[in-house]
Amino acid sequence: MPFIPHTEADVSAMLQSIGASRLDDLFDEIPAHLRCQPLNAIPDGLSEMDALRRMTDRSNQDAGALCFLGAGAYEHHIPAAVWDVVGRGEFMTAYTPYQAEASQGTLQVIYEFQSMMAHLTGMDVSNASVYDGASGLAEAALMAVRAHRKSKSRRILMPRTVSPLYREAVKAIVEMQGIELVELDYDRQEGKIDPASLQAYEGQDFTALVIPFPNFFGVLEDVDALTRWAEANNVLTIAVVNPMALSILTPPGEWGGKGADIVVGEGQPFGIPLSSGGPYVGFLCCKQEHVRQMPGRIIGRTVDLEGKPGFVLTLQAREQHIRRAKATSNICTNQGLAMTAATIYLSLMGSEGIERVALASHNNLQALAQQAAGVAGVGRPFAGATFHESVLSLPKPAAGVLAAMADQGVLGGLDLSPYYPELGNALLVCATETKNAADLQKYVQVLETALARAE
Repeated sequence: MPFIPHTEADVSAMLQSIGASRLDDLFDEIPAHLRCQPLNAIPDGLSEMDALRRMTDRSNQDAGALCFLGAGAYEHHIPAAVWDVVGRGEFMTAYTPYQAEASQGTLQVIYEFQSMMAHLTGMDVSNASVYDGASGLAEAALMAVRAHRKSKSRRILMPRTVSPLYREAVKAIVEMQGIELVELDYDRQEGKIDPASLQAYEGQDFTALVIPFPNFFGVLEDVDALTRWAEANNVLTIAVVNPMALSILTPPGEWGGKGADIVVGEGQPFGIPLSSGGPYVGFLCCKQEHVRQMPGRIIGRTVDLEGKPGFVLTLQAREQHIRRAKATSNICTNQGLAMTAATIYLSLMGSEGIERVALASHNNLQALAQQAAGVAGVGRPFAGATFHESVLSLPKPAAGVLAAMADQGVLGGLDLSPYYPELGNALLVCATETKNAADLQKYVQVLETALARAE
């Protein structure tokens, strides 16, 4: 249906028909202090040419920079074929599939994505309708409250080793729904949760325990011990995982005695460029027993009356189909293209391919951390095993060091002081398969120079 804008005469006629004098009268029940104020800080609109020029100038600021940033978004090599396929009109402009008979190609892609993510995580079911890893964790928290009917507390144990950005997103989404996030501290020597610290919570009513793997510091948590504690205390387990790590590490479905209940994560490492922070794609998997509480949609494979294979919407808990009070979140079109890219990437790489990427990334990180720790005053505060990223302690404030490194064309990592002030001068550094020996050597040289220059 074409969009036909209303003229001032149209608006006036409609307002007169309902007895309102102006549009603002339609929102008079909203308190004045909650209404949006004028956006005075927003600049005037630009022409298409000026807007393109400004964005080009901004993108050129990052051109040629050697990136060692991670913290949830990772620079991996993307085979050219991925976006050549994703850019085809059938995928690029496809709307979310409501009519199965007209959306077989899109439905099959979603089905393949679900199948691969379920296999990778070791879980029974996967959906394909989560914005990103952060909102996915919030959805998992809401899902756990719905699924764990024996728990009445609506309390979730949230470790500080979960990404602080994820924790902020979860809090923003669930705090007004009566869900309490109970902070769980970490061991300062190991950089991970001490399973013994959970003894303080035994006998209490908790809905779920969140387990990051690897955690925000890149450290591998004792997932088996944590999962067994949750099982023994009638607490659901929510795993927050880096999917690339699961190609070489134990999948959540095999943790502890029964495996994790819900698994979420960010799919960006699978064929999706950094793109200044998005759009990305989250994934959410679970055990079969919790599938009715899973948000979004699930695509199934079946056969028609003639025995031909086809794909259908097996589960779609949409709010327009059921009572709003019992509806779950639905996110589909906006992340469908990113999900398609992840599916193509996984199809091209296969299990052996992503395992090679993970191992190469791991080897580069270990080499980088070892070489950086050889610089005077630089150390590795955590003794635990790591994947993808590691924490480095510095003799000077990280912000100044990182600024000096950026001046030399190296994005040296993430300053941890705003999030973990107890770590002092520390930064989080990442290395993926995109780095070679010369890149690692340059990082160390630039770090030394930056330390000498920084205040």
